[in-house]
Parts: sequence; structure tokens; C-alpha cells
Amino acid sequence: MKVPEEIFKLIERFKDNLEDYKSGRYNETQVRLEFIDPFFKALGWDVHNEKGYAEAYKDVIHEDAIKISGATKAPDYCFRIGGVRKFFLEAKKPSIDIKHDTHPAYQLRRYAWSAKLPLSILTDFEEFAVYDCRFKPVKTDKASTARILYLNFREYIDKWEEISSIFAREAVLKGSFDRYIESNKKKKGTAEVDSAFLKEIETWRENLAKNIALRNPKLSQRAINFAVQKTIDRIIFLRISEDRGLESYGTLREVGNGNNVYRRLCEIFLKADKRYNSGLFHFKREKGISTHPDELTLTIKIDDAPLKTIIKSLYYPDSPYEFSVLPSDILGQVYEQFLGKVIRLTSSHRAVVEEKPEVRKAGGVYYTPTYIVDYIVKNTVGKLVEGKTPKQVEKLKILDPACGSGSFLIGAYQYLLNWHRDWYVKHGPQKHKKVLYQATGGDWRLTTDEKKRILLNNIYGVDIDEQAVEVTKLALLLKVLEGETQLQLLHERILPNLGNNIKCGNSLIGPDFYENQPMDLFDEKEQYRINAFDWETEFPEIFSGKNPGFDAVIGNPPYFNISILDKKIFHYLESKYKKIHTGYNDIMYYFIYKGIELLNSYGVYGVITSNYYLGNSYAKLLRKYLKEHVSKIINFKDFLIFKDANIHTNIIIAHKNPNSNEIHFFEKADKQT
Repeated sequence: MKVPEEIFKLIERFKDNLEDYKSGRYNETQVRLEFIDPFFKALGWDVHNEKGYAEAYKDVIHEDAIKISGATKAPDYCFRIGGVRKFFLEAKKPSIDIKHDTHPAYQLRRYAWSAKLPLSILTDFEEFAVYDCRFKPVKTDKASTARILYLNFREYIDKWEEISSIFAREAVLKGSFDRYIESNKKKKGTAEVDSAFLKEIETWRENLAKNIALRNPKLSQRAINFAVQKTIDRIIFLRISEDRGLESYGTLREVGNGNNVYRRLCEIFLKADKRYNSGLFHFKREKGISTHPDELTLTIKIDDAPLKTIIKSLYYPDSPYEFSVLPSDILGQVYEQFLGKVIRLTSSHRAVVEEKPEVRKAGGVYYTPTYIVDYIVKNTVGKLVEGKTPKQVEKLKILDPACGSGSFLIGAYQYLLNWHRDWYVKHGPQKHKKVLYQATGGDWRLTTDEKKRILLNNIYGVDIDEQAVEVTKLALLLKVLEGETQLQLLHERILPNLGNNIKCGNSLIGPDFYENQPMDLFDEKEQYRINAFDWETEFPEIFSGKNPGFDAVIGNPPYFNISILDKKIFHYLESKYKKIHTGYNDIMYYFIYKGIELLNSYGVYGVITSNYYLGNSYAKLLRKYLKEHVSKIINFKDFLIFKDANIHTNIIIAHKNPNSNEIHFFEKADKQT
């Protein structure tokens, strides 16, 4: 790429006034407007959205910087292609010594590492530094740590080919940016944010479990699992809320600096109940809320030491995480793995953490990549909303019957949020002031009330694991708060209670499980383990009327052979699902069948599953059933979607009543769907 004339002019002007610029009087805003913006405009970026793209598709996002304790809590620029983040840029005034000052480098690397962006830029125009942000940032790092390119402004002309080949918009579009990253992949010392955060919260769980079991000797195994999960979820939620400007920054840190930490934490939790009105902080019965309040966690004892360690690890400079930019899907990936283990009590009431039996049998937990979630949502929810109005869309009911950490429900919810915002803007934003507001910079956003309305109207989930249900709720609540500000939310109870939308139960086993069986065979512990679920009772508004059932069922059902189940459950599946049962099937077969059966007459089904049913003799009845419903199968053949597992997968798109009996079968050698 030839050096643009504008770059020569910028360099000359900067050189002529260098002394003034470095004096300290010339501030960051000035250098952004006069030098950094035109620099990246010369690289082909629509820095000021002159093309008038919608918020979701702008090239460059200028973050609304939130000043907290003197530190900027959002990266200055986010460069995107098609709405997907590619790299951050952090700007500094020219009086800052970028080459040697450790703070700006650490700040930038925390942003990019937390957002899982491999490269990002630190510049004051005089200096231009590029960092490999796959290296976990540590507060003692030098400014040079993980820096892979450093230039002085006088070198821009000679190095323009190198700069533009990586960071020009055209180069990013053509894949040069990604190829550059791949060529520097997996250097020693890199640590992805999801694996690092998973390790962190697993340590929290182990320490909290041991301490709670020690200090509360009468608590059951189930109660300890519940207390540990709730404590971790609440701390994470409040800490993320601080970094997003919804809570006063440092609130948790102040608690961690004193004594009686848990008692003081509980006071914050009680205040959060009044503020957020969500099941995450639900401690007493309230009119209109059917779910049981948490009457346990405020009464237990937890020592200061484990809580102080957790809280300290969440704040700068000890924390490498910047929660304001941590993507929802990263949190979901972490929790999906986290939920693969459970706390067990020994005979001496000592807590140990171990893998769940079904996870051990399946060889681990595998999180569905975001691009797969997006494809399935687009081909189910996306098809359902075509040509509709928001009034019509509010009637759509979307379900994941094995929701896990909520990745598919988050994907569906985000799709609906974007669709509603774009529809309102397209049909005259001034006419929709009740559901839209303009953020700093003029971007239209949905109000909190509208986001709550969409969530409560459209999104439903079920999981057999109580902890998974709580994690899904947490993920959805954090999604409601994305992009919000403290001022907007100050005078209202912010969040919805999701107890009527996200429920705990066994999607495959109904209350008829107990028919013709003496109830004295099933004590409370056994009934909890079986967790029978009555769809008609739990979702009466969906399974009544002229067209009962869900409009869309999506997800990634569990895979494991039912031979590991006890005989009572095996025989129930055998009698309940005669249409597909042939013996020791995979549990996935029953989820596929049940998912389609839960649809209403116009409903659409989209999942990613193991593809073994395509040829397995045990799946002959399932294949016969699917011929009546499937419209599309995308078989990934030898390409492993779940890279750490030797599981070959496919995507199924099906309908309760397809328009055609024709099945479109595609084989893909790669992930391009």
C-alpha cells in the first residue's frame, strides 16, 4: 500500500510541534482528533461512521470512557469488521513514555486479553506499539513484555508497508491480519483468558467448599454446592457491574479490606436484592414471584481468608481481567467447564471437588463455538422473525431443553435484541422513544425495560443441573445490563426474575415416572436426582390454546450412552420413547426426539449433535423418525468442531411439520457454514 499524502502531512506537523506536544499541555483528546483518527482513516477505516452504518456494523467504536478512581475503564477504540471485534487501540498523550512506562502497556493488555483479542495497539502517535495479547498480563511485567512491534513516528513512512499489511481495513478483510496472528501462534507463555479464569474460579470453589463444610458441619452436600455457587455468582455479577459502571467501583474491595467479610458481603447482597430484583438476590417471599427464596446463604459461616483472596484477585493491579470488555460467550465457556465438576462430601464432612460421572463418561465438557450458535440461531429464530413486527415477535417462545451455561439462549436473546433495535430504527426511531434511547455519540439502544420485556416474553430454558440453571440466569441478567449506565438505572429495580423462564428439571422424564411404583422406593434425595419435569404444568401458557408448544427449540444436547443410567430410568426411557428406542442408545437420541415433539405445529428445531446416529444401527428408528421432520443436515465429517474431543458432529435443522419431505444434506470439511 502506497504511503498516503495525509501520512506525510501528519508526520511533518507532529515533528514541527514536537516540543509543544510533549509538554503535557497537549492532551489525549487532541492527539486522537488531530493525529490518530486521520492516521487510521488513511488505513481505510471509517473512523467517524461517515457511511452511516447501524451501531452493530460500525467500523470503529469510540468507547464511552468511564472514569473510575482516575483510571479509564474502557479502551479508546475498538476496530471491527462486520460487527466483530478485531483489535483495540489505547491512546495516550505524547508526554507519556510508551516505550518504558509499564502502566499503559498493562492497561491495554488487560483489555485485549480479557476480550480475547490476539493483537492490540498502544500509541500517542509519537510512538506506535503492538502487543501480542495472548500472553496473560502480570502487574510486574515490563513495558516491553509481549510487545512485538515498536515504531517511532519518524519510521512510519519506511514501515508503512508493514503497518498497512496488518492493520489496514482492506488487509483485515482479506485475512492478512489473521494470517499474521497465526504465524505468531502459541508462543511460550500464552494463556487464553477463558482457561485462566476457569482455573481461578475452580480454586475459589475448592477453597470455599472446604471452608463452608468445615464451618457449617450440618450442611448437606446439596446445600454446600448451592451456597458455593451462589457466592461465586454474586461476587462475579457485582464485580462485572462495577467495571460496567453500574455499581460504585471498589465496593467489594472495601469489604475485602476489613473483617467480618461475609457478614458485610451479605449486607451488599441484600441491597442488591432491592436494586436488581433478580433470582440471584432473592432472600424473601414476594408477591408475584413463585420461585422459592434463598433462606440458606445468609445464615452460613465463611471465614475471612478465602473471601479476601477472591476479592483481591479481582482488582487492579492484582487482577489481569477487565470485566467491562469480557465477552458473554467467554464467561459461558468458563462456566460450561466449571459445571462439569461437583462438590462431594466425604464421610467426615470434608469437601472434595470431582468430575460428574456423566462428564467423566463423555470424556469432558465441550462448549459450542459462537459461530455454531450464531448459525443455528439465524436458521431458526432468524427465520421465525422474518417479515414480522415486534408485536408479532413477542409471541415467539424459544427453548433450550438442556441449556447448560446458557450459550444458545444468550445467542437467541442477542439476535432478538439486535433485530428489535434495527426494526425500531428502520421504522422511525423518533416514534419509538419508549423502547429506544440515544447513547453518547448518537447510537440508538434499547431501553432496559424493552430488553427485560423481550427476555421474559421469548427466552426459556430447562436443565437437570440446578447450578446450570443459576448460571444461565446469571448470563442472561448480565446480557440485560450490557451497555447500561448507572444514571439510567438509578431509580428502578433493574432486572427481571427469571424463575418462570429458566427452570430446573429432567427434560426427558415426566411425573408419570412414578406411576405404578411404590413411592417409598424414592426418598427426597432420589427424587431430587431423578428431577421429574412436567412440561404442561411448568409452562402452562405455552402448552395451552390452539397451537401448544414452542416456536423454536435449539441447543447442544448431552451425548452419553444410557447404559450408565440406573435400570429404573433406562426402563422408563424404553417405554416412554418406544418410537425411537432400540436398546442402549445415546441420550442424545431422546433429546432430539423430545425437542421436536415440544414444538408447536409451525415450530423449527436446530441443534448440533454427534453425527453417529447417521450410521449407527441403534439409531435406525431415530433416522426413520427424522425423515418425517428434517429439512437440512450439515455433516462436519472429519472437521472437529470440538477440538479437544474426538467427536464428529453435524447440525440438524428440522420442523414439526416441514413444507417438504426433501432433506438437504451437506458435508463440510471445515467450519464455513
